[in-house]
Amino acid sequence: MPDLRSIQTEVDATFLYKKLADNEENKEVADIFRQMSEIESSHADAFLKKLNLSPDKMPLPSFRAKTLNRIGKIFGYDYVLGVLMDTEKSLSNSIINLKKQTKQPITGTEVNHIKVLRNIIEQSEISGSSIARFESRHRSVGGNALRAAVLGGNDGLVSNFSLVMGVAGATAGQEGVLLAGLAGLLAGALSMALGEWISVKSSQELYENQMQIEMEELETHPENEMKELELIYKAKGIPAEQAKEMAAEIIRNPEHAHELLVKEELGINAEELKGSAFEAALYSFFLFAIGAIIPVFPFMFLSGINAILLSTAASAVGLFIIGAAITLFTGKSIWFSGFRQVIFGLAAAAITFGIGKLIGVSVAG
Repeated sequence: MPDLRSIQTEVDATFLYKKLADNEENKEVADIFRQMSEIESSHADAFLKKLNLSPDKMPLPSFRAKTLNRIGKIFGYDYVLGVLMDTEKSLSNSIINLKKQTKQPITGTEVNHIKVLRNIIEQSEISGSSIARFESRHRSVGGNALRAAVLGGNDGLVSNFSLVMGVAGATAGQEGVLLAGLAGLLAGALSMALGEWISVKSSQELYENQMQIEMEELETHPENEMKELELIYKAKGIPAEQAKEMAAEIIRNPEHAHELLVKEELGINAEELKGSAFEAALYSFFLFAIGAIIPVFPFMFLSGINAILLSTAASAVGLFIIGAAITLFTGKSIWFSGFRQVIFGLAAAAITFGIGKLIGVSVAG
């Protein structure tokens, strides 16, 4: 049964898809977004009628939706598309799980907006290049980069806040806390950067190796690769004879055949290989450092209980902002998510402060 929150979600999606359409240069891709906006709008109208509410009860776009639109204006609408796609997937999964629990039939496109979007793409007479561009954009950094920024800052803040409070508990907030906090900031940021560099680099090397092997197979045994293409097309529901003709046609162009085999057989998106491991490492370093500096900053000009209290207050504000930012992806209440983040962060810091206090007393004794 839909509720007002469901209607708000549909209204927000209508608003954001329309903004995507208005800011999309490619007319064919913009048309996809407009169709999605119309679908979401029709869902909102249907929900309103089901609740026996008059049209004037239709809510306006939420603060979350307007914030995402502002982010799109500043950083580009790929960010909005990434977040919107994640929201669609999350909503679809929630509805499917609910239907499974209540033993209701899964109807497909009615509960899965991602499938609706796929149907629009397949049914629209748009060029292959436009489809490829749309696919690469909605798989691009988009919401993932925004999420990485929030979570990276959260990691830095929570881990260093806990470290600082642990040392403060053991030393009563004296000068050693600043040294420990800065060391924790640098160690954590460098560790995050190195981990990100290794992750990106190793993935690129693995994919490049697999792609090279696929090219060698294509050069040495083209008939086998043609058979693989034929099987791929058959699996997509294409008749056997047509699949054979398509495979034979594609194999005449080795580069195109290699591109298709890499995508369909190996599941590798070539666009993902273009990312810089160094840029990813640098990005990770600064995201962690931004969060980690918050609990350390007060100890740069204060000490003792005043520094501890100010550090706790600043960290609590930072935790609330991070919790509120997470709602851009989850759609939850800003107050609920923000205060939940504050409670968990303060609890972690309190535990380490208590442990530090016990260690300090033990060493002093």
